[in-house]
Amino acid sequence: MKKALKILTLALLTGLMAACGGDISIEGLPNEDALKVLDAKIKKDADNDELIFQRAKILIELGKEKQHSQYFRDAIADLDKAVQINGQKVEYYTALGDAHFSLGNVGDSYSALQKALALDSNNFEACLKMGEIAFYSKDYDRAMESLSKVTSQDKNNQTALFMKGFICKETGDTANAVNYFRHLTELYPDYEPAYEELGMLYAQHRNKLGLEYLTTALNLQPDNINVLYGLAMLYQDAEEADKANEYYVKILEIDPKYKYAWFNRGWMEMVLYEDYNAAVDFFGKAIECDANYAEAFYNRGLAYQQLGENSQAEKDFQTAKSLGYGSEL
Repeated sequence: MKKALKILTLALLTGLMAACGGDISIEGLPNEDALKVLDAKIKKDADNDELIFQRAKILIELGKEKQHSQYFRDAIADLDKAVQINGQKVEYYTALGDAHFSLGNVGDSYSALQKALALDSNNFEACLKMGEIAFYSKDYDRAMESLSKVTSQDKNNQTALFMKGFICKETGDTANAVNYFRHLTELYPDYEPAYEELGMLYAQHRNKLGLEYLTTALNLQPDNINVLYGLAMLYQDAEEADKANEYYVKILEIDPKYKYAWFNRGWMEMVLYEDYNAAVDFFGKAIECDANYAEAFYNRGLAYQQLGENSQAEKDFQTAKSLGYGSEL
């Protein structure tokens, strides 16, 4: 049935193109149908750089949607041809940078974006894309330079402000990181990532504002495991084990393989409740999630010791040591 529908769709598109003299708009069409229309157009006009560029953009979208590298390779081939035909279009190089980065070709991505910026040093899209690629590559100096060009043109750009705040956090400039994230919450009250980052920053210093920001983030995105974990750790650090456990249980309902939730439940059972049997069980669950979780082996060994099961404890200590946990083991 699906195959028949695809054949019918293609036939309708082909017929419509013929009726329109080949001049059918791709606006509003699903990507795969738009691709077929463009293939047909390019077959008739092989050196039309704008058509080739449109096809490349759709290929990039399909690559991201379907998580398939061949779409990006096909897009790069199209874009290389487009810039050979017309090397004066900034957007061609920007798209080329995007496609290369999607394949992990950071050097080629930078090269394409530098060509875009050589044509227009303040081009908004090129600056933003350069900033994003530098950001994800942890090339923070280059990222800040490009993102500052973006915010000089659009001072409230959400993406650029968030990345600038994150860079400040990563480079130890906590005060400016807080300023950026707070500003984002004022500009965009429903922007969850800003609340999450603020919550984590304050939680690191056991500041009660961490609880407030993380709770807001959770209200905006109830299944965010990072936020749930941050809240659990806040309560764990305050030795409110019951409350912490509520969040660990929620995490494990979402992702039963989240090893840190199992480990921390084991730690609380061992240290706060002194229930060593439960601790052994929870550390064991963490090890089931990650057979190389050295810290879980070591802590399970400590729990076994408390139960007087010294042979089991020694096995876990030796395993932890073989996995590189602590030179003193």
